[in-house]
Parts: sequence; structure tokens; C-alpha cells
Amino acid sequence: EEHMKRSGKLLSTFVLASMVAVASPAFAADSVTIKIQTSDRAGDETFRIQKEEWAPKLEAMTNGRLKIELFSDSQVVPRKETIPAITAGVLGGHITSMEYHSGLEPGFALLGNLVAGYNSPDQEQMFYFDGPGVALAQEGYDLVFGKGKIHVIGAGPYNREAFVAKVPIRGVADMEGKKLRAPEGLVAEVFRRAGASTVTTPVSEVYTALEKGVIDGADNSSYYNNRANGMNRIAPYPIWPGIHSQAVHSFVVSQKTWDSLTPDLQAALEVWWEWMYTKKRHVTDMNDRELVALDKSGKGEKVEIVDWSLEERLKLRKIAEGAWLDFSKKSPFAEKVYNAHIEFMTKLALL
Repeated sequence: EEHMKRSGKLLSTFVLASMVAVASPAFAADSVTIKIQTSDRAGDETFRIQKEEWAPKLEAMTNGRLKIELFSDSQVVPRKETIPAITAGVLGGHITSMEYHSGLEPGFALLGNLVAGYNSPDQEQMFYFDGPGVALAQEGYDLVFGKGKIHVIGAGPYNREAFVAKVPIRGVADMEGKKLRAPEGLVAEVFRRAGASTVTTPVSEVYTALEKGVIDGADNSSYYNNRANGMNRIAPYPIWPGIHSQAVHSFVVSQKTWDSLTPDLQAALEVWWEWMYTKKRHVTDMNDRELVALDKSGKGEKVEIVDWSLEERLKLRKIAEGAWLDFSKKSPFAEKVYNAHIEFMTKLALL
């Protein structure tokens, strides 16, 4: 009986101490806020999801001990300058496309966007969530920016981009002679090999370039975003599902920030990232499919949605495979990334 009384007192003391610890203002004082710049534009639905729905979830998951302040594309620094800003302490981290580092290391072109490679974001997320992708991304950041500077929490794509087109492009042959907007790197290289001429128009200038006839089509964004931004009204032959681009975003923080977090907060950040990017994938896919169905029914916008046949998609894949191989020869790291993709895709019977 005495033992039970002592146990009861100890339990009461423990519960009370726990309650005091949770209620203690010290938790608020010790809370960490990480400033993260994304490569989503301020008006994009995907940015809203992250800022309004998912940033609060992290705060709730950690009882207010860990917060994220999200900034849209180039809001704090230009999109290609996030890493210097992170190492300087201006930003705590970024969620942005690894393609932007391609000029510094060719391996990032293959990590950031294996053009015409995986058939869906879900397949490529496996490479990053369950395969060697994150470890390779960490190796790339260490190689380019210096070991111990950047910690990669996760990486993965969330959508297969639709394609904006002013004229019908129904297959590889129709790309011949067309002027197409594409980011520098693998996307532009694949388009050129298919016979197109490419320009690296900034995203903010794509609409005007289409309107004025400077370009015939553009690698741009999801069907939902393109439609919301008025692209399909001036370029009424969108290609969907997309044929090419599936940009991979990396979620990184400074190593200093990562090391300052307790193990439970580190785990919370990893889980938060995977759930958020799965949610982004689902929402983007659902939004695209709903609008495509509406437009196909004749009750939406007057567009002709072009869906390439499997035969034409495989033709572009063959062209892309040649570009992947050539990029793999540009550096030892690029070769390592290429081999990892090929091994993973072969294991999943995607090649």
C-alpha cells in the first residue's frame, strides 16, 4: 500500500512537471523559426497550400517549438542565389528546383529534371523518398557548395508539367522548327534534339512571348496554373498529360540550423516534408484532372487538349535517353546520378 502511495505521488509529480513544461513560456522563447524561400510563385495554388495549410501544421506538430516562414519565388533573393543566402544566414533554407544548380554541376541537371524519364511524379518520388535520391542530392550539395554547409532534408517532384502551345504539336515531328521556351539544361537539350529552337524566356515573360508570337510553345507549369494564368486562352493547344518536365525540388536547410534542432524536431521536419509534398502531388493532379475534364466536355475553355500517343512519347524518351547519357559524361558525379537512375528505373521495369 505504501509502495502504491509513493508510486501515485511520483506519477502525480511527473504529470504535473510535464504539464508545467508544456505550459512553460520557455517553450515559446526556445522556438525556432526557419525562413524558407520556395520556387513557387506567390499566386500559385501550391504556394497557398504550403503557406496557409502546411506551415501551421508544423507549428502544431511541434507544440510551437518549430515554425517555418515561407517566401515565394525570388521574394528574398533571386532563385539561383538561395544557397549563398542560406550560408550567409539571410535564409534558413529553400524548397526549390535542383535544376537551378545545373550550371555549377551537370549532375544536378539529371537530379533536378530527368526529362521524359519517369512516367509520373509518384514513380520519381520513389527514387527520392525510398531510393538513393536524397543521399545523391546531399553528395551534390557537398561537392558544389562545400561539406558541412547544407543539409538535405528531402527531395522529390510534385507534378508533371503540362505544355503550352499556340499550334498543335501532336508528336516529335511537329517539334521540328518550332520556337519553344525551356529552362537551360536538359529540357532545352532534349527539345533541340527533337528539332526545335529554344529560348530561355523567364517564367514572368512567357505570356507576353506567346502573345507576341516570339515563341510557339512553352515548358511552363501545371495545367491548373497555366489555365489560371490565361496561358491556354492565347495558346489553345495544351499538351496534357505532359511529355517532358517533372522538376525535382530539394528541401534544404543550413547545416548549422539542422544541428541546432533536437532529434524530435528533426524527425518532425522530415515527416512534415514528405506529407506536404505528397499532398502537393495529390492536389495538383486532382486540380489538373478536374479542369481537363471540364475543358474536354465543352463547358470550360475553348481549347483542344493534345494527348500524345504512347508511340510518340516513347520516341521522345529515346531522344531524351541520348541526352541523359551525354550529360552523364560531363562529370563523375553526373555519371553516378545517371547510373543510379538507370538502375532504379530498370528495377521498376520503367526502361
